[in-house]
Amino acid sequence: MALTYHNNNSISNITSFPLVPSGSPVLLSTATASGSSSISFTSGIDSTYDVYYFEFIDIHPSSDNKIFEFNLSTDSGSNYNVTKTSTFFRAMHSEADTTVFGYDVDYDLAQSTSFQTLSEGVGSDNDQATSGTLTLYNPSSTTYVKHFIANVNTSRHVDSSSNFFTAGYGNTTSAINAIRFQMNSGNIDAGTIKMYGIGAN
Repeated sequence: MALTYHNNNSISNITSFPLVPSGSPVLLSTATASGSSSISFTSGIDSTYDVYYFEFIDIHPSSDNKIFEFNLSTDSGSNYNVTKTSTFFRAMHSEADTTVFGYDVDYDLAQSTSFQTLSEGVGSDNDQATSGTLTLYNPSSTTYVKHFIANVNTSRHVDSSSNFFTAGYGNTTSAINAIRFQMNSGNIDAGTIKMYGIGAN
C-alpha cells in the first residue's frame, strides 16, 4: 500500500488530505417534526456534493419502544425501496448499571428493501429521545453502490443509554435522490433533522 507523506512542518500548514472531502459542511435543509408520520428530503440530494450528512436532534416518538429507521429512493420519493445490505451492533449501559455489547442480527439487512433500523427501543418519556448522525456517500453515482454509516445514541424505554452503529450500502447503481426517516409505527412527536452537503464535486 502506498503511503502519503505531507511535507509541511506542522499540521496547521496542511491544506488538504487525499480522499477526504474538502470544504465545510453546508446546511442544505432543516425539517422539524410535530406529530409527523415521517420526515423526507426529496430535493437537494444531487451531484452537487460528494457526501450528504444528516443530524438527528432529539427525535421523540409519540409512543414508547419504537424503532427509528430510514430508507432511500431513486425516484424522488415516489418509492422508498432501495435494496440494502448492512450491519448493526450496539453498546448499552442502563441506569441500573447493566451492560450489553454485541452484534444484533435482528436489525441488519441482507439484500432487503425494508427500512434500515438506526435505533431501537426509543423511549417516549418526556425526557427520552434519540440523536445522532447518518452519512451517505456519493449518492448520485451511477457506477457504485451507495455506502452509508450511522451512529445514533438513544435513551431507551428501559432507562438505558444505547449507542447504535449501522453501516451498509444501497445496492443500486441508480442515483439516490431522496431519503425518508420514520418510526416503525406511530408518529415522530418532535425533533429536528438537518441535511448538509460536504465536498463539492
